[in-house]
Amino acid sequence: MTQMLPTPAQPLKIGTRGSPLALAQAHETLGRIAAAFDLPPEAFEVVVISVAGDRIQDRALREVGGKGLFTKEIEVALSDGTIDIAVHSMKDMPVDQPEGLVLDCYLPREDVRDAFVSLKHGSLAAVPEGAVMGTSSLRRRAQLLVRRPDLHVVEFRGNVQTRLRKLSENVAEATFLAMAGLNRLEMADVAKSPIQPDEMLPAVAQGAIGIERRAADSATAALLEAIHDTQTAQRLAAERAFLARLDGSCETPIAGLAELDGATLRLRGEILRPDGSEALADDRSAPIEDGAALGTEMAEALLDQAGAGFFDFKS
Repeated sequence: MTQMLPTPAQPLKIGTRGSPLALAQAHETLGRIAAAFDLPPEAFEVVVISVAGDRIQDRALREVGGKGLFTKEIEVALSDGTIDIAVHSMKDMPVDQPEGLVLDCYLPREDVRDAFVSLKHGSLAAVPEGAVMGTSSLRRRAQLLVRRPDLHVVEFRGNVQTRLRKLSENVAEATFLAMAGLNRLEMADVAKSPIQPDEMLPAVAQGAIGIERRAADSATAALLEAIHDTQTAQRLAAERAFLARLDGSCETPIAGLAELDGATLRLRGEILRPDGSEALADDRSAPIEDGAALGTEMAEALLDQAGAGFFDFKS
């Protein structure tokens, strides 16, 4: 049976947010499918969809709905057939998909590290006592305050370009971005220094791109199978199981990273109070096929260690 491929007359419609980084991720996906099947660029259409998370810039995401603010409108468009696939930054994805949609394709993972970004200082260690730091991430805020309780942290939202402008306007002396995003935008030089995972564990699924489709769309499933990266999937299975058991959202400071070494998966996880007053961490290994179970097991252990009330700050 001949596989049905997209054509200029019937292009594959790729749904994405409209930020420069989101568009770069959509075009990376387009390029990989085109290369796998020797298709022209005209066989694809990138469809930009406005999402609440991009429209709301004056409040913290945890105050207005959390991670789903970056996905809901795109998933509605996928469900109703306006688009054929949706390209997501996996660290923005809730752990549950709407009925009828599946997320089973991942591109090769980029650099997982956070980047220290400043126009004044070369590293976090060089930031003077009492300086103002900007971040919209509850995880980064908590991790920063654990390490440097002397610093003052302010809300700092927007895409890469917006955050660089805010630095130039002295809203803050430094901020953090994902190295993966800077690399995809060909802006790696913006980072004064990458922060190693041993120093600051990244967000769950940081650096990974996921592609969502309709469960019943077998033709699109076949296209995506050709570009799927198994190792990224194995790592995310462990990380997202860890997140799911912890009820991870923009209201919970959680970090996690899975790495592969031969047939073994190593998972590191961390939960924190948002004020930086307490951080609990774990580090475990298991066979790769047991990664999801390991993630759940680690989450259970950290919850037991935290005890009642650790997440009482949640609304």
